Amino acid sequence: MDLERVDRITAGAVGEPGERTFFLQARQGDRSVTILVEKEQVELLGTSILEILATVGRETGEGPPSEELGLEPPLEPLWRAGRLSIGYAEERDLMLLEIEELVELEDEPEDEQDEAEDEAEDEPEDDTAPVAETEGPEPDRVRLWATREQMFALARHGATVAERGRPRCRFCGNPIDPEGHMCPAMNGHRETAER
Repeated sequence: MDLERVDRITAGAVGEPGERTFFLQARQGDRSVTILVEKEQVELLGTSILEILATVGRETGEGPPSEELGLEPPLEPLWRAGRLSIGYAEERDLMLLEIEELVELEDEPEDEQDEAEDEAEDEPEDDTAPVAETEGPEPDRVRLWATREQMFALARHGATVAERGRPRCRFCGNPIDPEGHMCPAMNGHRETAER
């Protein structure tokens, strides 16, 4: 699916800190798309957008304010995102966000895998034999074209949404639950939520 020059692009979360579900959402006219993402993907996307904008060499406006970037119903995601790619097309002066569906490969049952390995050991090696590749379903992709201003606003808003979660440990960076957490950087000593 391609949305050329989206009217709106945003990130948001639903739920309580520690239990939130994150989404990327875009709309062009009456076509809209919602994708399930991880908090870390929202954070990395924002960082990548800012890095690209820093190299563009053009002044980028603020874009829409955060108040206009809430998620729109219905929140019915197409699928969960796997890989996100971001780039800038200078000739179009637009940024492209390509989102690829997360496709989990089905593991073959261990008995079948063991039999295949046993058969392979019995056969002489043949360097000319074709190598079997692991094939699975082709992932779906969504391509979203947006202005620099829209993407700057997405980066800013995404950072705000991500910050609303649990506080992070100053030593290891992991989230701290209300009852604290066992910090690996502190050899298992507890870091509490109240700093």
